[in-house]
Amino acid sequence: MKKILLIATGGTIASKYTEQGLSPQISANELLEYVPAAREFCTIDTEAPFSLDSTNVCAKHWAALAELIEKKYEYYDGFVICHGTDTMAYTAAALSYLIQNNRKPVVVTGAQKPIDLAITDARSNLLDSLRFASHPRAHGTVIVFGGKVIAGTRGKKMRTKSYNAFSSIDFPCLAMIQDGNIMRYIPPVPYEEEVRFYEELDENVYLIKMIPGIKPRILRSVFENYDCIIVESFGVGGIADDFYKLCQEFPDRLVVMSTQVAHEGSDMTVYEVGHDMKKYCRFLESYDMTLESVIAKVMWMLGNREALGGNLEDIFYQNVNYDVIFGKNRKC
Repeated sequence: MKKILLIATGGTIASKYTEQGLSPQISANELLEYVPAAREFCTIDTEAPFSLDSTNVCAKHWAALAELIEKKYEYYDGFVICHGTDTMAYTAAALSYLIQNNRKPVVVTGAQKPIDLAITDARSNLLDSLRFASHPRAHGTVIVFGGKVIAGTRGKKMRTKSYNAFSSIDFPCLAMIQDGNIMRYIPPVPYEEEVRFYEELDENVYLIKMIPGIKPRILRSVFENYDCIIVESFGVGGIADDFYKLCQEFPDRLVVMSTQVAHEGSDMTVYEVGHDMKKYCRFLESYDMTLESVIAKVMWMLGNREALGGNLEDIFYQNVNYDVIFGKNRKC
């Protein structure tokens, strides 16, 4: 049988109701008591590096998870991380960059309801995750949730309450899990290089969401204080004139253009405002990447710039765990 490490980090799946609302209180070993069937196909050890509402999970926790997996890597066949849903997509994306060429599965899962309730999605999500982590062909970082297996860089929380909370954005699910059966849609791609772990993340990154009439003084403050500015632009890439001027004034800042629209990505060349900016300013465009993967990739890329070497643009558009599908080669 496969040997799996269950890593508990808190979240709704491990929460109990208190007078102030849900709070993580259920231990990793207690979580396993609700899925006894998992013992039929794997052996499981547990770790609990932290116990948090996922709104408090950030870059230092992503790095801690990657470090823990690196330390335990040779001893286990797979890893399952129980996590809160609100920032699960960020964590899955970050681990996709921090652990690359990974021949073993790192599964991130959680639930919309605590595992100790009579009616909950937690038990099925956890059992599915352990089952997938035990599959001989499973590898890489994925989200397992609601019967879906989603590449770690393609997941996004799309619903706040429903059990089918996560979707794979503009890319097929890698697999589906139903009645204990795993049905693969995307065949696993073998890695030619050895697994590589990274330690650093640059948190000096800021996200600006464009709104009509945004004040220039706000934009200027961001440019003055951050290494990288990620912009959620309008539509396929509409951008205000004030932002265009600041990009020219601060040419050393890394600027990444994204879009507020969940599906189909950006294309700055469609409209004149975006076309001129692309012609006269230095920036990267996210194209079909999810916002979560853009943020995590930039933090990883800037944090490991010396180790990675090469041009930032080349690194940004290099495909990692299906994060870039069309990229610069997309057609209008």
